[in-house]
Amino acid sequence: MKKTLTFASIHFTIAFTVAYLLTGDIIIGSMIAMLEPSVNTVAFYFHELVWSRVSALQNIAQNPKIKTTSFAIVHFSVAFGVVYLLTGDAFVGGIMAAIEPTINTCAYYFHEKRWISKQQRSMNLACAH
Repeated sequence: MKKTLTFASIHFTIAFTVAYLLTGDIIIGSMIAMLEPSVNTVAFYFHELVWSRVSALQNIAQNPKIKTTSFAIVHFSVAFGVVYLLTGDAFVGGIMAAIEPTINTCAYYFHEKRWISKQQRSMNLACAH
């Protein structure tokens, strides 16, 4: 759950910044920034659950590029859907879906690398005892 919460904080910050810059409206930007990351945080949780429980995925989960690509697809879909539902504008939804998930995908990649490194350090410490 710590992993999900740390990613959620990164995601909320990026979503608000992009939504505000695109709309120029703090209220709409805030609504998008609250809803889109909330939906994506739930999607992230289930994404992690699937990756941790499916044995075929566990073998490739150590490669953050593959796992990042998988989450990027989920993220683009959620971003477009949420923004389109809030604004009714497919163009704005498309722009938001192109920009915000791209930035968050880069953040996710480094977040994932950090968690893998943290897990490996924990395993090394456990083996040393």
